[in-house]
Amino acid sequence: MSSCKPALDQECKYRIVIATMKKRIVPALLLSMVSLPLVAQTGAPAAPVVALKVVVLGSGAGPVVNTRRYGPSILVDAKGEKLLFDCGRAASIRLAEAGVGVKDIDKIFLTHLHSDHILSVPDVLLTGWTQQRLTPLRVWGPEGTTEMMDNMLKTFAFDIHIRRDVDEKFSSEGIKVEASDIREGAVYEHNGVKVTAFLVDHGPVKPAFGYRVDAGGHSVAMSGDTRFSENLIRNATGVDVLIHEVAANTVADLIGRGMTREQAENIVNHHTSAAETGVVFSRTKPRLAVYAHGGDASAVVEARKNYAGPLEVANDLMTILVGEKVEIQHPATQRPN
Repeated sequence: MSSCKPALDQECKYRIVIATMKKRIVPALLLSMVSLPLVAQTGAPAAPVVALKVVVLGSGAGPVVNTRRYGPSILVDAKGEKLLFDCGRAASIRLAEAGVGVKDIDKIFLTHLHSDHILSVPDVLLTGWTQQRLTPLRVWGPEGTTEMMDNMLKTFAFDIHIRRDVDEKFSSEGIKVEASDIREGAVYEHNGVKVTAFLVDHGPVKPAFGYRVDAGGHSVAMSGDTRFSENLIRNATGVDVLIHEVAANTVADLIGRGMTREQAENIVNHHTSAAETGVVFSRTKPRLAVYAHGGDASAVVEARKNYAGPLEVANDLMTILVGEKVEIQHPATQRPN
């Protein structure tokens, strides 16, 4: 260390201290600047890639009014494409609760034309349009879908005319419908997303379809309404998630609601028993099996006679994230009965 003259002792010592601090601080700062990228790179791990996001909008069964489990409807988000499968009672309300704009729905796939699966189609058509959907609503479904959608536009012709031509003058494209009566096979392919329809057995309701969605090496299949179906098993084997219906009532339940025995037996016989769903799950081997369109704890007990794998009973707004892992997110609250 250099020495200081007595007259300049204090000033000299000050300069020496400053010089020493610089020698120590500057290298430390340089080291921290070099280390910053490493901190960023070795921080929290990247979020897992989600190939499919599935939201069970409505998990209820049949035309009965249920304020906790609304009508059948499932939203699949595949690579940003929002695909709606069936459109039962209050689907638009559940979309809003899920944070999805009704205007963002421009593709609907119908399993069959029973009223409880289509009641909200007019709502999505008209409300999505008035919320600034600017493209036609595309609808795929069994024979009769095109005719139904043509008649729907006629039913609401007055409202459409006023809002399109006279008052608000909403988009003329956004209220158009492109409907297709489909057959079994691939019905939609775009940007690595593929939707395949397969025939199921819903008794006299013919044709009735289930659907499979493939994207990013992952897949989800939905049964629609069906009895035990070998064709469903062929098409759903190996999927990540299989969402299957289950008979929601017994013959005795339905008779207790005022139906005749014949009516009750016909309804029950057009659906899959809980024990049969266990066979379906055991043979298809999904990473996750889910009950929607009915299902409760007693159904799980019956299914367990034939299936030991992961099985969930869906409630409205249950979300399933499909990627390397299959993650279930339950809604924070449930509406009371």
